[in-house]
Amino acid sequence: MKNILVVGGAGYIGGAVTDALLKKKNKYDIVVYDKLLYEESYRKPVGFVYGDILDTKKLKPLLKWADAVIWLAAIVGDGACKLDEVLTYEVNQKAVQWLSKNFNKRIIFTSTCSVYGAQKDALLNEHSPINPLSLYAVTKLRSEAYLKNKNALILRLGTVFGISDQFARLRMDLVVNTMTVRASETGKITVFGGGQFRPLIHVKDIGETIANGIESKAAGIYNLSALNITMIDLAKKIHKHFPKTKIHSDDIMVQDNRNYKVSTEKAQRDLKFKPHHSLDEGILELKEVVQSKRIKNYSNIRYHNAMFLKEVLK
Repeated sequence: MKNILVVGGAGYIGGAVTDALLKKKNKYDIVVYDKLLYEESYRKPVGFVYGDILDTKKLKPLLKWADAVIWLAAIVGDGACKLDEVLTYEVNQKAVQWLSKNFNKRIIFTSTCSVYGAQKDALLNEHSPINPLSLYAVTKLRSEAYLKNKNALILRLGTVFGISDQFARLRMDLVVNTMTVRASETGKITVFGGGQFRPLIHVKDIGETIANGIESKAAGIYNLSALNITMIDLAKKIHKHFPKTKIHSDDIMVQDNRNYKVSTEKAQRDLKFKPHHSLDEGILELKEVVQSKRIKNYSNIRYHNAMFLKEVLK
């Protein structure tokens, strides 16, 4: 493996992926293909091609060059996917179907643990029943099917948190990031419901796992998470870093019905997966960014996928 194409590599996870690839002893030729939807520029020291994944004529020559493709491009999140369901289908599903027909080498694809839906009482492995509750989860699940007979490593990601790299935007529509920033800025942590389980994983652990997966012979579906935690326990964890904050629990009807715990035993065995970046580390790095005033306005829609896309798609 020498030539690595990172499709959607200018995004939040892409920043961690390219950093991890650059640190590898096997020096890769890296090209990022991205339309810079959320970004104003791309300044990392790797090759870059500006383009849309739906522009297959532009993308196809890069597939011929590549020894491996890391496919990160997607409309991410339940709210963002609802804004234009046809576009979501084109980007999240049809583009992956096209990839499966036009590339026969190594593929690493990011899916989501959201495909499990609401199954709080079981520790779910890759063979557990699926119950996608959103268009986002449905399109990811269908895309998995296109890749099942390929040399593809499919990573079902837990809810991501933390700082990616020095260039990628911070996402403020992810629960750990949102709770931490609000605790620092408002002195209050609001929890809706509280008993829902989520699997969490630091964005850098995803980047490192993907980089390691380039040379791995493992293929198929793998859950990727560092820990399973309820929302109320997450709030208590964040509270330890902001002891003056108050936790406000709201028992109103929870709009997000996802509730699941996942096992990563398969990834630990086949991928030698071991998370190196803890929840406390993610909270502390976010705390430092907030308190040092490194970001001017956390409510800027650029940091929220659904809010930003709503403006773009007007």
